[in-house]
Amino acid sequence: MRLANCTPSPSRLKNVCSLTALLTVLVPLQSISEQLWPSDDMLYRLRESLMKVNTTTRSGGHGFGTAVAISAEKAVTNCHVIANASGVSITKWGSEYAVDAIQSDWAHDLCILTVKYADMKPALLGDSTKLTYEQPLISISMPSDSPAPYTAMTHVKALYPMDNEQVIRTQTAFAIGASGSPVFDFDGRLVGISTFKSPGRNAYYYNMPVNWVKTLLMQPEHALDAQHVLPFWDAPDAQQPFFMQVVLPYQFKQWPTLMGIAQQWLAREPNNVEPQFYMAEAQYHSGQQTEALQQYQAILQRFPDHPATLKSLILHALQTHNDADLIQYQQRLQQSYPTVYAQLQEETPSLGQGASTSVAPPSQ
Repeated sequence: MRLANCTPSPSRLKNVCSLTALLTVLVPLQSISEQLWPSDDMLYRLRESLMKVNTTTRSGGHGFGTAVAISAEKAVTNCHVIANASGVSITKWGSEYAVDAIQSDWAHDLCILTVKYADMKPALLGDSTKLTYEQPLISISMPSDSPAPYTAMTHVKALYPMDNEQVIRTQTAFAIGASGSPVFDFDGRLVGISTFKSPGRNAYYYNMPVNWVKTLLMQPEHALDAQHVLPFWDAPDAQQPFFMQVVLPYQFKQWPTLMGIAQQWLAREPNNVEPQFYMAEAQYHSGQQTEALQQYQAILQRFPDHPATLKSLILHALQTHNDADLIQYQQRLQQSYPTVYAQLQEETPSLGQGASTSVAPPSQ
């Protein structure tokens, strides 16, 4: 499975993000209490840290991306935004500045651009290791068709351990030109950089953790045209992280394939509940319900409110007419993640009736 990034280039025309869910000026999520919403002053301050990245390719083409300032002279974006570029500049509120040098982590698709004299307003750096499932976040981008930043509210959907950090999956779609967009917590601190998506209409959206940016700040600067490697998400399918390999088999209900990938993932990361969940899903839909239910319970021993597991147990209780379990798991999901529960209610009308005849894999 090859996952698509969000900045088209002449050599990567297939990597064009879906436009079916463009970021809007402000997309509220009902579970976020109004008194917890970021203030207009905070959102204005966060937008001030954004700028558009402009590239010229060796073939004469042009590309765009988003960057966020992390100091008065440095801004971070995705390396794939500037790949194969012969020239790079940033635009800050209508003024254009040339990029003087970069610091690069091509494997993690993070590049820090040094821009002298731009006097950028930096974002505060947070700690990506402190993120939690379903935590509300703020996504701000500079899509190529917009002269001003777009803002959307989103949630953490999953966290995947990788290289002493965790890759962040969120629910908000990326628009073309949004690669390199910042993701902030509700304290206004930068926690991630929007980077790539899975293919298809029900795409998963992934963000690189800000702690990788902190590590990159300690690396030396170099010229734009230095040699580089492909990012991890652009590796051949079999070499991609397991959290990428499971997406399409799960979404297309290819249970034997999913089970094989989950087994390998679980062997590699035995303390991670995510491979356990995909193993349980594959078992459940392959007729191994006893084994699947054991896996689900093992997940809840480690992560008592794992949202995807609670959704699956609700659907199982609904199908088997187990009212006691149905009430228990509904209450746990509703209390811990009201938005997730509301989404499940929309997807499963029979929840209000207390019975069902079939169970489909829940959307994550």
